[in-house]
Amino acid sequence: MKTEVKKIDGAKREIIVEVSGDIVKNKFADVFKKIGQEAKVAGFRPGHVPQDILEKNFSAHAHDQVLRELIPEVYNQAIEKEALDVIDLPNISDVKLDRQALSFKAEVEITPEIELKKYKGRKIEFKKIQASPEDVKRQIDALKESRKIDVLDDNFARGLGYAAMADLQKAIEMQVYLTAQNQQRQKIESELIEGIVKELDFKVPQALVNRQLEDLVRQTKLDLAIKGLPREKIEAEEKRISEELTPQAKDQVKTYLVLSAIARKENIAIDDQMPRKVVEFLLKEADWKEIN
Repeated sequence: MKTEVKKIDGAKREIIVEVSGDIVKNKFADVFKKIGQEAKVAGFRPGHVPQDILEKNFSAHAHDQVLRELIPEVYNQAIEKEALDVIDLPNISDVKLDRQALSFKAEVEITPEIELKKYKGRKIEFKKIQASPEDVKRQIDALKESRKIDVLDDNFARGLGYAAMADLQKAIEMQVYLTAQNQQRQKIESELIEGIVKELDFKVPQALVNRQLEDLVRQTKLDLAIKGLPREKIEAEEKRISEELTPQAKDQVKTYLVLSAIARKENIAIDDQMPRKVVEFLLKEADWKEIN
């Protein structure tokens, strides 16, 4: 098998493939054998039709069947030989087949080659988290308002499962602290990843963007249906929804590809937990600085 790969752009390749000899001859022989076992020709029992009769009556069918069977086989061998990480079905063109040889071109989208820049030791600024008296009071006032009561005392605390009002206040302080901590961590993670991705310029495969966009549109339509919007109105808004979500889909795909590239470089398994594992790795390797 002969293969040649031509670069179209950062995420597309054209593979020129040619096979000849026994591979093609044997495939034709197999196909004619199957046809002969099933073919109904007057004067002959199935499986006993002479080869020349089969050739005369079923050559076009055999030609099409060889293409259907041989192209996928040869294509898969070609991308394995060239070590291409293909992400979508190929666009096959310029197909030529005779009894001696098969050749075709396959245009494919691949995972782009990403030249990673600095991703370890990035600076992260953070503030020491504290549950301020103002935040705690605000939560207590909200709790008081939601219950329409005049006095927050031990009896009220016991009604919520706490031994005394002091215990309830400590629980609220912890809740305020954890909420603030989580918000800061989310902000840090978001800014860290955005900073790494923003510095990289590569072509994002459209096939992956289309898949992500379909998922986002599907979820948005479901959310609107749950909110009670009529089906016909949702369908009427689908084009607008798709246009609005396209940049988000592209950003999400680009981020995933960058995280995947880091994972491969750091020998982190590419699985459902990969994004979280990479983020944890980046946080661990970062240069942390506390600010006031």
